[in-house]
Amino acid sequence: MIEAGAAIVDITPTPGLSMSGFAARSLPAKGAHDALTARAVAVGDTAVVVADVIGIEAGMSARIRERCTLPAGNVVVAALHNHGGPVSMAGRLSLAADPAYLERLEDACVAAIDKAAAARRPARITAGQGSDPGIARNRRHPGGPVDASLPLLRVRGEDGAMIAVLTAYACHPVVLGADNLLWTADYPHFVRQTLEEASPGAVALFMTGCVGDANTGHSAHASITLAANPDRTYEAAARIGRKVAEAALAASEQSVSDTVTARNGTVVLGFRRRETDLPEILERRWREEALTAEPARKNLLGYWADWARDIAPAEPGPLAGRVTVLDWGGVPIVALPGEIFAETALSIRAALGPGRPAFVIGFADDNPGYIPPAGEFRHGGYEVDEAHRYYGLAATFAPGSAEALAACAIELANGS
Repeated sequence: MIEAGAAIVDITPTPGLSMSGFAARSLPAKGAHDALTARAVAVGDTAVVVADVIGIEAGMSARIRERCTLPAGNVVVAALHNHGGPVSMAGRLSLAADPAYLERLEDACVAAIDKAAAARRPARITAGQGSDPGIARNRRHPGGPVDASLPLLRVRGEDGAMIAVLTAYACHPVVLGADNLLWTADYPHFVRQTLEEASPGAVALFMTGCVGDANTGHSAHASITLAANPDRTYEAAARIGRKVAEAALAASEQSVSDTVTARNGTVVLGFRRRETDLPEILERRWREEALTAEPARKNLLGYWADWARDIAPAEPGPLAGRVTVLDWGGVPIVALPGEIFAETALSIRAALGPGRPAFVIGFADDNPGYIPPAGEFRHGGYEVDEAHRYYGLAATFAPGSAEALAACAIELANGS
């Protein structure tokens, strides 16, 4: 029989720290709407931990895996990628991170894994596939692809008590906009709340899928404003979160085997510049435009100008992307770094087999930015042409990077 355990550790910052996720937002958090957490589920000698932050960079992820009680190769350290959390990656997303908070975040992830491992007891897992909640939209192409999969795992002890409920969905946690100044896990908070209300005493774990081109329907540029939007409220987040959870809970249950495995791979990712003008020309242009720009646009232009001065002149070296596939009784958890697009996730799902409950998630073990499929480069746009500046990268990931990650994941899932 499988042994499983789960744990939650609070990581809610105090008010006053900078918030991460929107270039337009310059004010610090003034309070909390809901508690931010690090949540872990351990199955056998493997585990997944998800922290309610925008990203965890590779160095911290590696330290968390090495420090915890489980084998480092058997652990996935993922971020929820909510845009209502603190700065969680040094040198990325433009704002300075608080060193004390980074230390607290790392310690909390280690503690969550260790507590989940210590709480392991004989358990059985059932898997199912929820119905499409109809929430996610392709924000780059109207009617374009989305990964509508909604897997659900239920983990019960021998006594029948629910230990954990796990689901994943591919919709950017950006229901709340740049005008929000409260700590929040966005709509996933309400997903988890609904799942836990259905199974009192259980830990709900929500994993964010491949959301690089998916949200509730607005463009990425629609977030470059501080104006309130009646469609981007806590009421909307609650409605969306409950709808996702209810669709997941409708999943049927099928028992899984007692086999638990973990496989890892590394993909070396290269870069390619999209800008054709010299950095000094770009800096001058953006600083001049900022003189007359409205406040939110002025903030963005300031980040870009600093990027042109400090980062763009460097020649980017390759980045090693970690890919992990955990197999929990025949249910794969495919963990990819960064902001992955629906097309990549769907290609992995096709290779795994249609209709199979599977988790294909992003923001795992690193969040270096958007990694678009090769076919997206001709369309340009924020995710292709601009986001690398906000992430502190000298250039965009090169075409073929997403395909290389997918090929590695498929190979690992097939047992290679």
